[in-house]
Amino acid sequence: MNLEYNPKKIESFVQQYWRNNNTFSVSENSTKKKYFCVPMLPYPSGNLHMGHVRNYTISDVIARYQRMLGKNVLQPIGWDAFGLPAEETAIKNNISPSEWTLLNIKTMKHQLQSLGFSYDWKRELNTCNPYYYKWEQWFFIQLYKKKLVYKKNTLVNWCPHDKTVLANEQVHHGKCWRCNTNVILKKIPQWFMKITNYAEELLQDLKKLKNGLKKVLRMQKNWIGKSTGLLIKCKIYHSKKKIKIYTTKPKNIMHITFFAISMYHSIVPLLCKKNKEIHNFLNTYNNINISKMYKKNKYLGINTNHFIIHPVTNKKIPLWIALYIKHDYATGAIMGTPEYDKNDFHFASFHSLPINIKNLTYKNIDINEKNNSILNVHKENKDLLTSNDFNNTKILSNIIKILIKKKKAKKYICYKLKDWSISRQRYWGAPIPIVYTKKGKIIPVPEKNLPVILPDYSSVKNYTQPLQFQKSWLYTVINKENVIRETDTFDTFIESSWYYARYTCPNFTSGMIAPEKAKYWLPVDQYIGGIEHAVMHLIYFRFYHKLLRDFGLVSSDEPVKKLICQGMVLSDAFYTYDHNKKKIWIKPSDIKNHKKYSDKKNKNKIIYAGKIKMSKSKNNGIDPHIIINKYGADTLRLFLMFAAPIESALEWNDQSIIGMYRFLKKLWTFTYSLSLYLIKIPLNIHEQHDHHDIFIILNNTISYVTDDIKRRHSFNTAIAHIIKLFNIILKLPCQTDKNKIIIKQSLAIILKMLYPFTPHICFILWKEIYGKDADIDQESWPITYEIKKNIISHPFIIQINGKKKNIINISNIYSKKEKIEFALKNKKIKKYLKNKNIKNTIYIHQKLINFVI
Repeated sequence: MNLEYNPKKIESFVQQYWRNNNTFSVSENSTKKKYFCVPMLPYPSGNLHMGHVRNYTISDVIARYQRMLGKNVLQPIGWDAFGLPAEETAIKNNISPSEWTLLNIKTMKHQLQSLGFSYDWKRELNTCNPYYYKWEQWFFIQLYKKKLVYKKNTLVNWCPHDKTVLANEQVHHGKCWRCNTNVILKKIPQWFMKITNYAEELLQDLKKLKNGLKKVLRMQKNWIGKSTGLLIKCKIYHSKKKIKIYTTKPKNIMHITFFAISMYHSIVPLLCKKNKEIHNFLNTYNNINISKMYKKNKYLGINTNHFIIHPVTNKKIPLWIALYIKHDYATGAIMGTPEYDKNDFHFASFHSLPINIKNLTYKNIDINEKNNSILNVHKENKDLLTSNDFNNTKILSNIIKILIKKKKAKKYICYKLKDWSISRQRYWGAPIPIVYTKKGKIIPVPEKNLPVILPDYSSVKNYTQPLQFQKSWLYTVINKENVIRETDTFDTFIESSWYYARYTCPNFTSGMIAPEKAKYWLPVDQYIGGIEHAVMHLIYFRFYHKLLRDFGLVSSDEPVKKLICQGMVLSDAFYTYDHNKKKIWIKPSDIKNHKKYSDKKNKNKIIYAGKIKMSKSKNNGIDPHIIINKYGADTLRLFLMFAAPIESALEWNDQSIIGMYRFLKKLWTFTYSLSLYLIKIPLNIHEQHDHHDIFIILNNTISYVTDDIKRRHSFNTAIAHIIKLFNIILKLPCQTDKNKIIIKQSLAIILKMLYPFTPHICFILWKEIYGKDADIDQESWPITYEIKKNIISHPFIIQINGKKKNIINISNIYSKKEKIEFALKNKKIKKYLKNKNIKNTIYIHQKLINFVI
């Protein structure tokens, strides 16, 4: 190698070495402790973006570090290959989705390899491969036999643009998670998976995820949405029909002023057959996802002119249809208590229903809203609502007990989580392995006929048509009987819910998962992905694992032990408007003067949108390939890990990239300038008196970096410690062999600690200082040395609340902050400070440190 740092040359050389030697391929036949590190698999969209690179660099740093600890590390990769975006883009480019996806995989695989990630490529998965999805088709049939999947006509979330069903988790603020189109409600036949059977376990097992992010756990808990309350049967006046009301506040039962039901409640057609006004109201708001889209109008409703008999007083209470009542939560019917519920208050206020303002039990109601509300109550309910007796907790408890005893009510647990809608009405997905007889009987496809493969169309235009129009594929013969195939395909979240388990046995042909291999590798030790997957993917992921467990395919209750959710990568974004007032996003590189924000060519005002998430749609992405070609993969990896804590958003900064490149170039030049190969390091080097202070610094740096990587995942501070150590080593005189010994030892430690972040340059420099046969891939993580105490350092008195607890020697080479940290790590001091909060720290130079608790 040359003295000049040439990342493109050295990185391609090292990557080829890894490929030729299968350096990162592993097996289960090992006496080492296993470590399974899984980054969320990418969607093959065509090119890597910086969010991908950040995610996979985090994973690779962890995998390489754990490998240096002597563990048997498996870090695999695969492709989440099915999905609507590929189908839409393929049609647009006049190519089949299959061909388009495979081309993208080839491109992205090359890009991943160019970044030097230590994957076991022999375990690479592709979810659109029939040999992969065959097993999820097989598993679906097993679930069908156990009645864990079912089909029914039901109201579903429908995206008019994508022309497909969306699960509740795929609707964000009333809009499609992919295309941002307003979602409507539509009644169609749909396949569901009974995730609600596992709602309680999904909730309780969050406690087992001790290393899960608090934010993720909170989001999952809220999405599962467990509540306990009372299910009350109420009679409809002048009708034999009854209606079930669910409430989490049964003690408010004596303060009901109205009842309300969803417009989709099953009783609505029975009550309102001859009412034209209600019929027109229903037609106006039919199929609209009111609860999300119409915040201003969510309190619209209409009186049914029917009454509910109060379960205690037998008084007649008006029944309303209200748009704010969710059709898919609990019973779709509520008791209206405006005094105790804010939504009920707004609805009652909007429709001039009676409210007793004096008894309001919640805050944040606008004064004008209170003044505009009707303060009086129904005459027939006045005594009921103002009675002090019914505000007595004991009396209310007795009323509830009586209702339960008379079987008018029962205790009830409700969840916001709904069964998983898994049918999709698009082509590019795994076919659901079901056929129908002419009489409509449902028959699972026999195992011998799996996998059910998509038709290979001769015309790209056919991809725009649903599968029911593909007659040659639609009609088939199963067990000598003419049948019709199911034309829905699986939600692609099915594929991404079990890939991690298939990584343990990608070539296993005798079943879905090889139990012994899964038992060795699972659960995943570290899972890495974006916070945007905190609910949707991770809930399905956890649920599917429990299904696999209950069928004896895996043995653990949860799929992962630890979770990391990295922040987004942000960069400057600019836009203008075209003649139709549509936003046109402009590449930052196309704007010569950012301060003026003006486009001289079009004479349109250019608006600075700030630093926002990098995306193709916003035209503000940075192509990783360009950065790699210019500065090298090591520089990009180092920048992404140094620029921000991994859980925080990272703001792109060209100057920081250059700074990381200069550091690596300086490390390269310094190492090659010394000819350290012939310098021999004595075994007792750490006992040499004349370099005592350096060894203390080395020890502390190893401790800091180890803690930053292993426990805190604070990669940015780990890198800062390494750079600080290198800058100290740079200042050492290097004219004598004696000094070169300590420099070589220090550089060796620096290279080991830097290796997880920048493996290519460390691979080459390791050979430079230890010889061509030396291999840093086989090296262990550096450990601290025990340094002899007979070497003079400054004695520091360590006090707690002014009382002397210990005297320790600390070298003056440390900063004030480092000396305090050194004192805190003292075993005796740690014992005194255990479970104590330090209120203040008093430091007197070269004399004492006093911790005030």
